Amino acid sequence: MAELRRRIFGSSSNSTPELSREGTPDNAEDYRVIPAKKLQKLTKASKSKGNKRRNAWIFGLGGIFGIIVAGFFANSNDIIDLASLADVNLDSIMDVLPAGLIKDARDLQRHERDAVNYDSFSVGLHAQSQGIKAKHPVIMIPGVISTGLESWGTEEHSRQYFRKRLWGSWSMMRALVLDKTSWKRHIMLDKITGLDPPGIKLRAAQGFDAADFFITGYWIWNKILENLATIGYDPTNAFTAAYDWRLSYMNYEVRDQYFTRLQNHIETAVRISDQKVVLLTHSMGSQVLYYFFHWVEAPGHGNGGPEWVDTYVASWINISGSMLGALKGMPTVLSGEMKDTAQLNAFAVYGLEKFLSRHERCEMFRSMPGISSMLPIGGNAVWGNSTWAPDDRPGQNISYGTFINFRNQNSTQSPGNLTVDEALPYLFEHSDTWYKDSVLHSYSYGVAHTKEEVEANQLIPSKWINPLETRLPLAPNLKIYCFYGIGKDTERAYYYREDLDPASKTNVTIDRDVNIGEADHGVVMGEGDGTVKLLSSGYMCAKGWKMKRYNPAGVQVKTFEMPHEPDRFSPRGGPNTGDHVDILGRSSLNDLILRVAGGKGDLIEETIHSNIMKREGHTLNQHETGSRGEAWRWAPEKRENGREQHARAPKHNKREAPGDSEPKTHDLEPERNSKARKRADTVAGVDERKARPPWRRTYAWKRNCDAVLADKKPLTRFPDPSAWPGGKPNCFTRRHEWWLGACEHNIGRLFRCAEDCGKVLKGTEGPLAPGHSVSSAG
Repeated sequence: MAELRRRIFGSSSNSTPELSREGTPDNAEDYRVIPAKKLQKLTKASKSKGNKRRNAWIFGLGGIFGIIVAGFFANSNDIIDLASLADVNLDSIMDVLPAGLIKDARDLQRHERDAVNYDSFSVGLHAQSQGIKAKHPVIMIPGVISTGLESWGTEEHSRQYFRKRLWGSWSMMRALVLDKTSWKRHIMLDKITGLDPPGIKLRAAQGFDAADFFITGYWIWNKILENLATIGYDPTNAFTAAYDWRLSYMNYEVRDQYFTRLQNHIETAVRISDQKVVLLTHSMGSQVLYYFFHWVEAPGHGNGGPEWVDTYVASWINISGSMLGALKGMPTVLSGEMKDTAQLNAFAVYGLEKFLSRHERCEMFRSMPGISSMLPIGGNAVWGNSTWAPDDRPGQNISYGTFINFRNQNSTQSPGNLTVDEALPYLFEHSDTWYKDSVLHSYSYGVAHTKEEVEANQLIPSKWINPLETRLPLAPNLKIYCFYGIGKDTERAYYYREDLDPASKTNVTIDRDVNIGEADHGVVMGEGDGTVKLLSSGYMCAKGWKMKRYNPAGVQVKTFEMPHEPDRFSPRGGPNTGDHVDILGRSSLNDLILRVAGGKGDLIEETIHSNIMKREGHTLNQHETGSRGEAWRWAPEKRENGREQHARAPKHNKREAPGDSEPKTHDLEPERNSKARKRADTVAGVDERKARPPWRRTYAWKRNCDAVLADKKPLTRFPDPSAWPGGKPNCFTRRHEWWLGACEHNIGRLFRCAEDCGKVLKGTEGPLAPGHSVSSAG
């Protein structure tokens, strides 16, 4: 015992040592001092090993006993009689089971069945059974970042990456992690020229492999390819027109001759098959094809002439097309952020900043002019103003129209809340000159108000990306099918603050502390497909291209909306997803694609589930101009008693010519009792009735009078003509009296108004020139 105490407590004890009855060891070095706690652990470990051995023996004996018992009962035919199960009444069992249990079982069975039906080739096999087979050649144009980019540089710093994908593969991940500086040097374009930097050569991968998978296991176009192959498509009648999405659209042709190659391939496919082609586009690919339609017709470019599209293209399938841009493109180039980065937790944000900071991401995206093509198009006309937006929801406290919001208005970097019209100059103010010049030289984000403007823009390459400044091709036989998802939260507006991080090189950053209303970590969500807003993917299809100004040839446009109904058992959303990328694997979308490619597209019916045509009880009318840009106009729906309120008249400075053949639903002056329209009138702080010169209103009245006298339409704003004595009213007299009253009201500044109005109403003069009105000073 004394020896044990010495080993445990040490030999420096003041107590008298007790003589041991044990023998003295030969050498004290053969023993070492062990603390008490460690000794206890060793004791417990020894016991634990014994328990494990015992448990293993018991488990093994139990398993052997179970096998013997199972074999005994398996040999007894009286115990399990499968034939007797036929006498069991399953309906009676269903009546006894709880309803909730039965419902869960049926849902599970349905999900399992859907999972089987969602399997590869299933949609194609179903279409094949209905007699659908390959007819038109198919050409697919992928979206932004979908196409893989591979290195073809032979300089010393590029040889290790030769023919390896630096975008869209695991090689990209490896290069980004192991050699971030070299990867950035390869992926970024020259800031001045917008082309390859010296010694760097990245090119878009070609063939079906270019866009079927982004990385291994993450499909993009693969399911569409599988189903196309099922009905007879192969590399001889299907083609992927991959492109380098980093470039500006003009540089597609300058560096890669992309549009020339696409034109030649389409013409060759038509010549071989004797069938027009069907073009499939996704996301940014829809903008690329719209640009191509203008390029191929334009003299000095494609030289195809105005009939080229009608000759070679049967249908355009526009899948989730960002025709009016994507709002998330703005924070991407402003601060290198988006919803995906703003909603990361603090630890992930810290790690991302250390690995690839906001400034680095911002610099990288700005060096890619193709990304800036997706900045929002249409300004306040499409996206609203500081007090109102067309997609505002009922009861919403803060309008979507304020696109970039600053909580701290006293910050040195805060210019106040910004609309889309104001956000672009703010971006350029906080950017280098080379970026501003690159964007303004390559793209345009405005709105054309007259057919004359639209036709003039057909010859300006920077306008070709914008469907609000240019028109569709003169191809009356062309058919456009717009397929896109709805019902998924999508980025709509942002809260920003001054970037106070001394290590940061960006001026502003998303305010991740804002979680009010519909804002989540500083990102305000709205209606869309998770990436592109409904206004961008749906407006031109559902309304814009139904207008004569943008579709003079009457191209047939059908819209088919697909609600986002994700399968909780599928990581990609399953066969009914409406997500921006995952929709490419949606069963109904694949079925519609096969029908169009097989020549059965005429059987597709337009299907609209969203309120793209209606907002808060109003029907979308058309773009009209304001003194500071555009503002949506709304025409109220028909009332229950059959009376129809007319659409708002346009403002003066951009109105279309009176001889325009576009339907003039806005020519009649409306009653001004609608709050929504009153807001629209005061977008720029100018009252529409006062801003529009009287001669324009006079001419509109005269044309309306002519129509009334010709019995073409009823007279509005005055009593029912049938109630007037003598039957048909004297339209000119009544109008002249009305205008005399208006002239007397403005006699001080337009003293010749009565005389001029009389001449116009009598038909002796056309519309007055603005110079015929004189000011009160004169």
